[in-house]
Amino acid sequence: MALKSIICDDSKSFDISYTVWNPKQKQDIVFLHGWGSNKEIMKQAFSPFLKDYRHIYIDMPGFGKSSNEYVLTTKEYAKTIEHFLKIISSNTVAIVGHSFGGKVATLINPENLILLSTAGIIEEKPFEVKLKITMAKIFNSLGLGKITKMFRSKDVNKMNEEMYATFKNVVDEDFTQNFKSYEKNAMIFWGEKDTATTLPSGKKINSLIKNSSFESYKSDHYFFLQHAEDIAKKIEDGIK
Repeated sequence: MALKSIICDDSKSFDISYTVWNPKQKQDIVFLHGWGSNKEIMKQAFSPFLKDYRHIYIDMPGFGKSSNEYVLTTKEYAKTIEHFLKIISSNTVAIVGHSFGGKVATLINPENLILLSTAGIIEEKPFEVKLKITMAKIFNSLGLGKITKMFRSKDVNKMNEEMYATFKNVVDEDFTQNFKSYEKNAMIFWGEKDTATTLPSGKKINSLIKNSSFESYKSDHYFFLQHAEDIAKKIEDGIK
């Protein structure tokens, strides 16, 4: 593991934790985790594979061992990761993004975009989630903001206020146009039993990205942990 301090164009500073795998290879595949996760889950899945590429596993700001003191947007995450990759002189040929990381990867616009059950398609919320949102709004309107913490998603209930505000910025974004405007090479992989980002969302993204392939597996949101070898083989065959 390494730590790189960077200052972005907007003067925001971050300490970015990352791991480089297969360091002697010349072309890089970058791995971006989902919300509430970190680089270790991506490393666990893919480090035994894709041996002809250098792997760069990154803790995005506010996750794992990377710092964050700001309220961020997905665009700011993308600009920060782009700046980081420039600082370390990465020869990036592909970016693999899981869930939230898939949205960040899409904005970076790599030559090869690999999406793993990515977020970005607005889905109907279950009744209980809608009820929690409504109750939280009521308590906020009454000046009882502290009570709203009991309604927070399990993804953010341990986060500081900056990261919670960041979560609110990114959680319900519609990336339909972002996917539609991506014109390079995309490979999309999905869990058929995923309840966080459901299979119809994956199929919609496949229809939006003109140059994309789609593969699904009989597993959940973290399907890639069980199917990394097959996914890695398809990535090797599909990179342009």
